[in-house]
Amino acid sequence: MTLIEPRSDALTDTLGGRYTHLISDCDGVLIDSEAVALQALVDFLAPLHADRAALAALIRPRLGLKLEALVLGVCAELGLPEPTVPDLAVMRSVVEGECDRKAQPIPGVRDAYAAIALVKAVASNSRHVRVQGLLGRTGLAPLFEGGIYTADIAGRPKPDPAVYLAAAAGMGTAPARCIVIEDSVTGVHAAVAAGATVLGFGGGEHSPPGQAQLLRDAGAAHVFGAMAELPALVGRLLAG
Repeated sequence: MTLIEPRSDALTDTLGGRYTHLISDCDGVLIDSEAVALQALVDFLAPLHADRAALAALIRPRLGLKLEALVLGVCAELGLPEPTVPDLAVMRSVVEGECDRKAQPIPGVRDAYAAIALVKAVASNSRHVRVQGLLGRTGLAPLFEGGIYTADIAGRPKPDPAVYLAAAAGMGTAPARCIVIEDSVTGVHAAVAAGATVLGFGGGEHSPPGQAQLLRDAGAAHVFGAMAELPALVGRLLAG
């Protein structure tokens, strides 16, 4: 039985496109961490598969998945032995450590989000304690008065819509009243399944070639390449 429930287009039509809340992914949208994670994962897996370019090509489109699912998928595709649970725990520690040390806010994200007069929340596949720490260290936490919602709290990771449904419920609103900002196909699928309208961010250093079209194909209503474009995009949705 699938955990993903279909979006309610009837509800969206009834609401007439009136948006009151904004929900943002964290890694790759707020925090420039996905490129760091990509490099750390390639470094970790390189002893098992020497072709680093091939590793990067397989990892890049999987960014946005939980780390365990990402690594198991790459290993299966390459015919590598499946990592043990302790191996995965070490890998998570290494990757998260690198991201936490090196990650910075996406250029322009602070000003862009501050210019949007909607209640804002974060919805992430990362662990709650990690997202809370990243937003605190980068000074972005005050922008998200609607709270932080994560897969470890919601119970199911994206592409299941659970984390987006939890965010909307936590803010006391309907998913159809929410605009979601996502950078991955996995995240777009989750937000669309929840019933939200998605704006796809394709400007991250980690984005693979053709990412804009992949985000559109997954269900993003619009795709943008720089945070400076975001307030105007949201403004058009609010005016529509």
